[in-house]
Amino acid sequence: MVLKKKKEMQVTALTICHQDLETLRSLADVEGKNLASLLLHCVELTDGVLQIPCVKQIVPLLEKTDKNGTCDPTIRSCLDILAGIYLSLSLKNPLKKVLASSLNCLPEFFLTEAIQSFTSRLQEELNTTDLYSYREVIDNISSCLENFNLGIISVNNLLKNVLHFLEKSLIEISEENRKFAGNHIVQTQLMNDLLVGIRVSMMLVQKAQGLQRIHLKVFNSPTWHSMCGLLSIFTKFLGDDGLLQTIQSTSGLAVILFIKAMFHPPEKIPDLISSLLLRSVDCTSIPEWFLSCCGSLCCADVSESALLFLCQGTLTMLDWQNGRMGPSGEALLLDTVHVLFTLSSQIKESTLEMFLSRVLSSWTNSAMHVLESSSPSLKDSLTGNSSIVRRLLEYTYTHWEHPLDALRHQTKIIFRNILQMHQLTVEVSDLGKSDWTADRFISELTESLLRLEWHIKGKYMSLGCLVDCVGVEHILVLAKTIPSQILEVMGDQSLVPYASDLLETMFKNHKRHLKSQAVDSTWIDEWHEIWVSPLLYILCEGNLDQKSYVIDYYLPKLLNCNPESLSYMVKILQTSADAKPGSYNSRGALGALMACLRTARAHGHLQSATDAWRNLMSSARIRQGLIHQHCQVRIDTLGLLCESNRSTEIVSPEEMQWVQFFITYNLNSQSPGVRQQICSLLKKLFCRIQESSQVLYKLEQSKSKHALENELTKQHPSVSLQQYKSFMSSICNSLFEALFPGSSYPTRFSALTILGSIAEVFPVSEGQVQTVYQLSDDIDVNRFQTLMECFASTFETVKILAFDLLMKLPKPVVQCQGSEKLQGLFKAALALSTSTKPYDCVTASYLLNFLIWQNALPSSLSAGLKAQPAACGGGDQSAAVTERNTLMVIQCLLEKLEEEVCQAENSLLWAAASFPMYGRVHCITRALQKLSLNRLQLISEWRPVVEKLLLMSFRLSAVVSPVIQSSSPEGLIPMDTDAESASRLQMILNEIQPRDNNAYFNQAKVFKEHDSFDLEDLNASVPNIDTSAEIKGKEGKTCDVTAQMVLVCCWRSMKEVALLLGTLCQLLPMQSVPESPDGLLTVEQVKEIGDHFKQHLLQSRHRGAFELSYTGFVKLTEILNRCPNVSLQKLPEQWLWNVLEEIKCSDPSSKLCATRRSAGIPFYIQALLASEPKKGKMDLLKITMKELISLAGPADDSQSTVPQVHALNILRALFRDTRLGENIIPYVADGAKAAILGFTSPVWAVRNSSTLLFSTLITRIFGVKKGKDELLKKNTMTGSEFFSRFPELYPFLLKQLEAVANTVDSDIGELNHHPSMFLLLLVLGRLYPSPMDGTYSALSMAPFIPFIMRCGCSPVYRSREMAARALVPFVMTDEIPHTIRTLLAKLPNGTDQCFRQNHIHGTLLQVFHLLQAFSDSKYGMKAYFQQELMDVAVCTKAKLWLAKRQNPCLVTRAVYIDILFLLTCCLDKPTKGNQPVLDHLGFWEEIRKIISASELITGFPYTFTVPGLPQYLQSITKLAIATVWAGTAQAGEQTRDVPISFSQLLESSFPEVRLLTLEALLERFSAAASGLGEKELPPLLWNMGGMFLMLAMKENHPECLCKILKILHCMDPNVWLPQTECCIHLTPKEFLNWTMDIASNERSEIQSVALRLASKVIAHHMEKCDKTRDSVTPRLKQWVQLVVSSCGDHLPMESRLAAAEVLTSTTPFFLTNPHPILGLEDTLALWRCVFTLLQNEEQAIRDAATETVTTAVSQENTCQSTEFAFCQVDASIALDLALAVLCNLLQQWDQLAAGLPVLLGWLLGEGDDLMVCVESMHQMEEDYLFEKVEVNFWAETLIFVKYLYNHLFRLLSKSSWHLLSPERLSHLQRTASEQCHLLSQLFRELPPTAEFMKTVEFTRLRIQEERTSACLRLLAFLEGKEGEDTLVLSASDSLADTNQLMLPGTQTAC
Repeated sequence: MVLKKKKEMQVTALTICHQDLETLRSLADVEGKNLASLLLHCVELTDGVLQIPCVKQIVPLLEKTDKNGTCDPTIRSCLDILAGIYLSLSLKNPLKKVLASSLNCLPEFFLTEAIQSFTSRLQEELNTTDLYSYREVIDNISSCLENFNLGIISVNNLLKNVLHFLEKSLIEISEENRKFAGNHIVQTQLMNDLLVGIRVSMMLVQKAQGLQRIHLKVFNSPTWHSMCGLLSIFTKFLGDDGLLQTIQSTSGLAVILFIKAMFHPPEKIPDLISSLLLRSVDCTSIPEWFLSCCGSLCCADVSESALLFLCQGTLTMLDWQNGRMGPSGEALLLDTVHVLFTLSSQIKESTLEMFLSRVLSSWTNSAMHVLESSSPSLKDSLTGNSSIVRRLLEYTYTHWEHPLDALRHQTKIIFRNILQMHQLTVEVSDLGKSDWTADRFISELTESLLRLEWHIKGKYMSLGCLVDCVGVEHILVLAKTIPSQILEVMGDQSLVPYASDLLETMFKNHKRHLKSQAVDSTWIDEWHEIWVSPLLYILCEGNLDQKSYVIDYYLPKLLNCNPESLSYMVKILQTSADAKPGSYNSRGALGALMACLRTARAHGHLQSATDAWRNLMSSARIRQGLIHQHCQVRIDTLGLLCESNRSTEIVSPEEMQWVQFFITYNLNSQSPGVRQQICSLLKKLFCRIQESSQVLYKLEQSKSKHALENELTKQHPSVSLQQYKSFMSSICNSLFEALFPGSSYPTRFSALTILGSIAEVFPVSEGQVQTVYQLSDDIDVNRFQTLMECFASTFETVKILAFDLLMKLPKPVVQCQGSEKLQGLFKAALALSTSTKPYDCVTASYLLNFLIWQNALPSSLSAGLKAQPAACGGGDQSAAVTERNTLMVIQCLLEKLEEEVCQAENSLLWAAASFPMYGRVHCITRALQKLSLNRLQLISEWRPVVEKLLLMSFRLSAVVSPVIQSSSPEGLIPMDTDAESASRLQMILNEIQPRDNNAYFNQAKVFKEHDSFDLEDLNASVPNIDTSAEIKGKEGKTCDVTAQMVLVCCWRSMKEVALLLGTLCQLLPMQSVPESPDGLLTVEQVKEIGDHFKQHLLQSRHRGAFELSYTGFVKLTEILNRCPNVSLQKLPEQWLWNVLEEIKCSDPSSKLCATRRSAGIPFYIQALLASEPKKGKMDLLKITMKELISLAGPADDSQSTVPQVHALNILRALFRDTRLGENIIPYVADGAKAAILGFTSPVWAVRNSSTLLFSTLITRIFGVKKGKDELLKKNTMTGSEFFSRFPELYPFLLKQLEAVANTVDSDIGELNHHPSMFLLLLVLGRLYPSPMDGTYSALSMAPFIPFIMRCGCSPVYRSREMAARALVPFVMTDEIPHTIRTLLAKLPNGTDQCFRQNHIHGTLLQVFHLLQAFSDSKYGMKAYFQQELMDVAVCTKAKLWLAKRQNPCLVTRAVYIDILFLLTCCLDKPTKGNQPVLDHLGFWEEIRKIISASELITGFPYTFTVPGLPQYLQSITKLAIATVWAGTAQAGEQTRDVPISFSQLLESSFPEVRLLTLEALLERFSAAASGLGEKELPPLLWNMGGMFLMLAMKENHPECLCKILKILHCMDPNVWLPQTECCIHLTPKEFLNWTMDIASNERSEIQSVALRLASKVIAHHMEKCDKTRDSVTPRLKQWVQLVVSSCGDHLPMESRLAAAEVLTSTTPFFLTNPHPILGLEDTLALWRCVFTLLQNEEQAIRDAATETVTTAVSQENTCQSTEFAFCQVDASIALDLALAVLCNLLQQWDQLAAGLPVLLGWLLGEGDDLMVCVESMHQMEEDYLFEKVEVNFWAETLIFVKYLYNHLFRLLSKSSWHLLSPERLSHLQRTASEQCHLLSQLFRELPPTAEFMKTVEFTRLRIQEERTSACLRLLAFLEGKEGEDTLVLSASDSLADTNQLMLPGTQTAC
């Protein structure tokens, strides 16, 4: 929406040599009118942009001269100079194109002279011998051939010389490139020169006319020899893998082009190229020159890449149009595609795969050109059913899910071209061109695509191509609901772009079709029904993600296609808005309406915003949307106000009011995404204001402003501008007020971000530019102090935003804020930089950077700085001051750090407790990062500082490294004291040397009875080691030093040192040569930094330390790889080889860290490889991966396993690194082999590393898991795709699986478990056969199936389960029934004597999972499905003995019963009026027999726990419940024999049985209570209330009791409450007491359910007669206390949710009742609960409490007082609404006098916070390292205080408040005054910079001060001492002071 500023054009000015300049001066005339004068004037200009008009005047001037008919020597000299100018300009200089364009119009009279000049000058260029000048000459040749007539003629004149030069330059450049092997910077430039040279050579052949004439016919001519030389060079480049692939591919193009130009006769060219591609060249039949030039291409060992590039050249360079090459061309076309098919199975490198896909796409384009006029045989070869097309389709299906986007795009092109090819082959047949649906190929293809799952991305692409080809009508006939199906999958972000593009293609095509056939406008109704109605359903009923993506992707495209649909959608949604208002988890119709209007306006479909509000919706609807409970509805409504397709659209006053209203209640959003959207939308609004204000200013100044006034705005521009200014000022006031003490992080983030946007959008005005608003105008001392206090926030984001905002303010605004205060901040910053709390040093860094920028440092710091920067002007002066200040601060910090490091070397404990050094280093790093280190002026002063920084960093690192490198840094504390520090520390450091050496990996870990580690020996050598120590800290105070404090001090110091060193390397300029004046870092210093990183990465054991060292090391390696210094550039390579050699040797003396994950070693190698330039050949990666793969393989018994472990861990890190991208994919297969084989190692460390590597590879191959389900369709792959990408895994996995199957399926009878089974099944379980797999696939998945089935015989339970899951995707859906029957047939009969339960269990699991998959498939509604399941059921009946007692194994009985249960769920449905299938088969009868004979009836004979008992209980119970429901469903016909009842199940002694039964019953009762299920309960459940009461009394299982209470809560109390006396001998009152006792004593879940039940009973009594109500009144006080106690923040969320729901359900009785039942104290206590819950940190609890407020404002006695009655509102405004309703109710109840003291007590806070603050300030200071400070994410005390104050003030202003007793008034006055006095005393005790040094205490005091002040002001108002305008907390932005909440007669939206 915002207009982007155009980039200023940068044009380098043309220049000429001194000799030419003198020539021009001598030829220029006095009047300055000749050509020489014009050129002289042009050359003297220094701005290239100004030279362009001069160049354009050359030809007009010559045209005038031409009329005189003279070409004097002056013009001849000028033309010569012009030729020199043209050739001296760079290729990209716009002046070169301007000059060429002008000279193309040169009069003919001067052409001869011009050609001579250009030819002469070009010849001079061609004679150059400087290799590094060749590129300029090549560029000039290129520019001459590019639309420049003089240049083309000149090149043709010098054709022999040009060819010779190109040949010479390519040879010399390639030789120079070979010399600089390893120097990738120089090589990159040289290879680019080679690439340009090849391209220019090709351009020369294509455009130079001389090459088409006699030159090539004379074989011994120089031109011919040059052409042969170039062809030889290109052939050499084609096979040189050391060159860039772009050079190789371009050489392939050049080879074909040169063959095409040189080979005669042309008719034999296709045959020659075909023989090259097929590697079948007959050397005796080809010319000798060809054999000498292209001999390497004529042999049989041409590389795959060379063949691929030759194919590309064949398709690109030959003329395929209209079949000009004849039959031989057609043969070449077919040969080419067969070569490509062969290459596709061989090439696995990602870049070559990408090339191959492009070449295949190019082939299909060429095929279409040939088919336009081809022979019938070719058409037969390329028809849809041909083998070539089938293989193309197979390629498409295999690669349409490829991770490379570009490759997926190529598959789309190929698929579309296949369809067009098929059309070309059948156009001449009897099939009509418009009736493609009858074509067999098209129809079969369409049906097969529709059968695919929707998670396959290629399906969308293919269907889109089909729609373009045959139209959407054919697809709609086959799948009527396809729009809804596609919209359903739009909840998945990864599929959304594909789905939306397909829908767009379909509805556009459908619209065109309907319009073409319609005679009137009724077609739009059908179109709306198909495409818009499903959209509206999703917008109102869909899930959250689905709605969001549909709105963002689908809705804009639909409106752009048919804008008239907007009114249709709005009309429908308007009528639904009241019925579907939405909730916290649903947008409702209102949200859908806002989303539609927002999208329409943003895309320009709402032409006038004001008219839109008037015509489409009321103002009340907008306000409802702005405070709706659902966050996205609020965002969409705000977007409707802020977004517009016109950046200069005037913002109306209504829009400004609504935005101000929105900001009041929406800054405190907990969702980061919502906050970002709010800030972004408001920034768009500010941009609109700024842009439109410029229009208004121009309009105001324009003479025609009166004529334009009506057109642009309804009012005078000055009025609009004033409204803008007032609005922006009001916004800023609201934002600054939001930064009050104790405001939450979201509020501060939002306010500061929006303020930053204002400062950015409305910059400081410069010159004549008028700005409607300046933020600096609204900044005063208090607001400046507020921004400074934001530095004390514990959230760094707040610090950053505040700092950036201060930086955007003009310096005069900041400088007037008090220099004394700024000066005092320096001491605070220094003190904070040594704090033991890490966030304090971050605060210090921002304070110091601010003081540096502000130039407010103490003068004493400048004493040490001898030299002052040179005086500069403007911005340079400011930069110089900043540099000087930065240098002073760093010198100061460095001096203090040096002292502290010296002390730390004596006592690390003292340092950790008193001055952890990381804070100083952090401040230094932050100061350096803010400085532009490439433009330093004080170079001589910086050099010693940098040198000192490096030395101090190394010293500090040496101090802390013993702790970081210890075996157990978390428990280490070196107990050094001042007296014995030296010897003591040395003893400790010796003791903590690594105990885990390389022997850790060499053998399997065996735990012995007595370990070699002797604790007594350790105690003897170190007698006084403890976990903490006492030491004198700051100011002489004694404090405990824990091991954690020492560790944090050490690892944070190491972290900051690493970041500092990385920053120095990244930002500081390096010396190119020794003693260079322009650099600060020497080569030796860089090497020292690298050695430091290497030492800590390879030896540290603390993860935090080496991870952060890695961050710094990455910065270093990235700089080294770009460094022009060759010795530095090669350092990463040297380091890599050194560490690889050290890993390979596995020397016991090696210092490499030998932990289970190799600690920092993988990070070290990862940094070295990831920084390698990605545009190169990635040689380091290739060599390293080969080394690691070889090391990761199984080692011999004689070899150490240390290298193997390190290699596996390093491979894991590399496969996880996303920066390596697709370059790592070719090694995935080898990595998988190493991981699977490593899992068989006897050494635990190898198995552990193999497991980690395997997990990483699974993620790398199948993607990040996006759900809890292990086998989500998103994380699976077709077998053909998997094995085509990793073909070497096919034989490996098959062989391994066979070995596993042979192991587990042996007849030995022993417990055999193959280690690799788990990994193999994990991989195979993620593969599935694609329905699109063709017959050409040699990688069939069928051979895996029998082995997976055999794995089901494993003795390991988990392995059997995995085998069953892995089998499912391998079996096609239509093959599942046959496979199930085969498996069932393998099961033993009841008469068999010998069988294994493991085998039975594995087979049954496979049957169960297959049956489950079949029942979930799309066949479920087809007759085929029912028939197949009937056959399965018949087979199942034959093995029923497995479900009976005849089978002694409970595990297998349970699985078989699960199969029976699954069959009952699928088949228990009547078919065509007949009886259910199960009855027809006698299945239910068998099931009833099984249940009757089961242990549920007869009891369990087991006296101990039997394996599989819980599983069996659950299975048989589920089947029994299904039997009962089936009997209940048939009760209308006749009473059936049900073997068991719910009562029997509920009386079972096993809780598993009772729990399952209760869950089934609860589901039915909940559905009936909510109205979501059946309207009425079945008769069986009508009279179960008494039974549940009896069960509740005796149930002792917590979960069962909870379910019983939930059922009672769902049931109508009228049914079961009267039965309490007869069933459990308790009166209703006594039952209520029992329930409340449970709610008081039980654990959280039962307590919350009991509270809900008790509240429902109370509500039931309240609705009855007075007698019943009076019976429970005495218990109400206990109930109130119970509710109050359930609202505590310390309680589980379930308890607080229950309290909120209870308050909602009882609101009409206790909260808003016109005649209160409770006393005022209890009523206010309940209201206080509502306020507490509305300020809870949990979103769910706030939403539940908001329901209470919604209910409260929707009652008969409250709904008339607000426009938001019956609306779903957010918790932020609900708090304001609730307070408004409470004040209104106090008036209705006439209880204002009694309630006012309570509300004033709430306002004052009753001293709780103040007492906490007093205690915290007077107790002994103790620093706890990990103690959390009071951070809040939602609740804001002063917001509640503000709302309460404003409502009380408004209430007292309108009420008779004099009835308040003087005693209460004076008591409150006295309490508040005492608090005020105490606050003053506490403020005086704080240090001068308390907001930074004592942030928590300072904030508490500020909050209490505001509360006390508010209370005192109200009390003063009561006494008549102050007027009505006395407000404390800016009440102007609350709804209470505007008549928005509680004014009767307000317009409502309901």
